[in-house]
Amino acid sequence: MSGFYHRYLLVLVRFLPFAVAFLRDRRRFLLFGSRRRVESAAHRLRAERIRDTMLELGPAFIKVGQVLSTRPDIVPPPYAEVFGTLQDEVPEQAGGDPKTVLTAELEDDLDLSTLEPIAGGSLAFVYVVTRGDERIALKVRRPDVKPQVERDLRVIRSLLPFVVRFIEERQRYSVRNAADDFEEIITDELDFARERAIMTEIGENFADDDRVVVPDVYEDLSSERVLAMEYVTGRKITAADAFDGLDVTPHEMATRITEIYLKMGLIDGVFHADPHPGNLAVTDAGRLLIFDFGMSDRLSETVREDIAGLYRALVRRDVDSLVDALIAVDVLEPSVDRVEVRRVLELVIKDLEGRSEITWRMIFTELTTMLRDFPFRLPPDVMLLIRTGTVGEGVCRQLDPEFDFLVAVRSFLIEQGLIESEFEAFVEKTRTDLLQSIPTLAGLPARFDRTMRQLERGELVVRTEPVDGTNHGYRDVGFAVLAGALIVAAAILTLHERPYEVPASFLAGVFLVTYLLRRRR
Repeated sequence: MSGFYHRYLLVLVRFLPFAVAFLRDRRRFLLFGSRRRVESAAHRLRAERIRDTMLELGPAFIKVGQVLSTRPDIVPPPYAEVFGTLQDEVPEQAGGDPKTVLTAELEDDLDLSTLEPIAGGSLAFVYVVTRGDERIALKVRRPDVKPQVERDLRVIRSLLPFVVRFIEERQRYSVRNAADDFEEIITDELDFARERAIMTEIGENFADDDRVVVPDVYEDLSSERVLAMEYVTGRKITAADAFDGLDVTPHEMATRITEIYLKMGLIDGVFHADPHPGNLAVTDAGRLLIFDFGMSDRLSETVREDIAGLYRALVRRDVDSLVDALIAVDVLEPSVDRVEVRRVLELVIKDLEGRSEITWRMIFTELTTMLRDFPFRLPPDVMLLIRTGTVGEGVCRQLDPEFDFLVAVRSFLIEQGLIESEFEAFVEKTRTDLLQSIPTLAGLPARFDRTMRQLERGELVVRTEPVDGTNHGYRDVGFAVLAGALIVAAAILTLHERPYEVPASFLAGVFLVTYLLRRRR
């Protein structure tokens, strides 16, 4: 328990200066004073210092930063961008020496004298070892990381009530939910059996696709703390020479990444959620190589349909459907004020339409920023999917600065039949409007008959007083009314198998021309 209190005080002391700085942004002298204007460069410098502090505090806080980088509803864009760089290699000794795990579990099965370190993450370290004529990659969980993470999760939980006192009321709901989601994400990453199962499933899903490589898993050498897999080499995808001598271009690879990750998430329902440059490579055959499936997730068919509906609503600029989709994916509460949310979303769409360039990150940053006044959250599966899109878009833009990620997403969704093309969307909307109008149109004859009976009985009287003392203008208006009625009739008759709309359109044209000629005289 003393270790917990020592850690609690250490974390409190390290982050206290940043807490004071944020409070001074709101009130210059903490308890009173006007709001300070802080330049973007100063915010970025502060974000870099927070990032460095997270690196020093170890694995759990590195994961906190990575999660916050995809939460624009909690942290402003400069901080999200800086926290997004928490993908760098972590020293081998951080969290204990992983070699002790290999010695305990695989000393009798492998020649550990051939062990070579190749990469390090916040929770695990990766080695290559030789077995006979083959080389095997070993992802090893750092021996002390699990108790450290569990302790730090308790520290974060204990600090949460203190933190929420110093943030705005509207953000407290998001922060509490983010803490819950963070625990779920980091617990999943510590579960190597889960990662092994997901990696195997994704490999099977792409077994017949020669565009991508997912390393095979060695079940006999894997355990709770070790993941043994096929060792496949490639050039880092963002390296300057990554595509030298290959038949694939950076633009083609960017398109491939988009299609593969969309297939994983929306078609197969199991996806790799960490496509940063350190986890992607290009093989000598020009194939996309994917590493590290620790951050991954599954999507049910219902969630996949709801997410496709969300994108469909964005494409159509259909605000009502967008509200429905956000409620369906549990971002908004069902009891939310729909009228107010609708007003805010209309502003979001209008603002995005006025920009010369729109990106995936921009859409969700704008959306979550504008929704801060409402109780909303990003469920772990949705958050990881957004992260996948945001990080993946960044990689694609590094490969090809002119790459339009949203156009590639749209093309894929249309090809897969998940959303309609512009023409199909227009036809579908017209069909929906007509179907909604049928009850009204069906009731028109009865209303017309009732009105005529009232006129015959003298119960309905219409009085008019000509402005110029003549009634020629009203006879002329009759032709316009007939033309309008026939145009409406022609539109309705288009649903009939026979071409009744043709004579109706012809008569509408005759009456319209007659009206215009009489008005001209």
